Amino acid sequence: MTARTAHTTRPPARRDRRGPARPARPRGPHDWFAERLLAVVTGQRPVHSLLGLTVGPAYDQLVSLAPSGPLRRGLRPVLRHCGRFHPGPGVIEAFARISTGERVSAMAFRLEQGPDLRWRCAAVEIRGPRP
Repeated sequence: MTARTAHTTRPPARRDRRGPARPARPRGPHDWFAERLLAVVTGQRPVHSLLGLTVGPAYDQLVSLAPSGPLRRGLRPVLRHCGRFHPGPGVIEAFARISTGERVSAMAFRLEQGPDLRWRCAAVEIRGPRP
């Protein structure tokens, strides 16, 4: 065994410097909501598709953020990253980075877990160029 193969895990024929693949992180409710919220604010899904999954002012916020009809022109927005913070039990404050071509937008939303253990969106906000 040479000194080179003793320090690497890559096959001998591979010349790049990639390491072993990282395991996928488990997806949480914030990931699911980020995808659905993006679909609503871009017009790919109707606002009422989240009617039972919102509480408080969140539904009204979605109505004001969503376009009146589906967006068929231009580039399709892509969810690039979604993260979360747990300020307390049963609460997730999440953020998402959305790109549309060269433009980047930020979406923040709050999820609250009800007595039935289902997550519901309590607030949503978008900053930057609209996706």
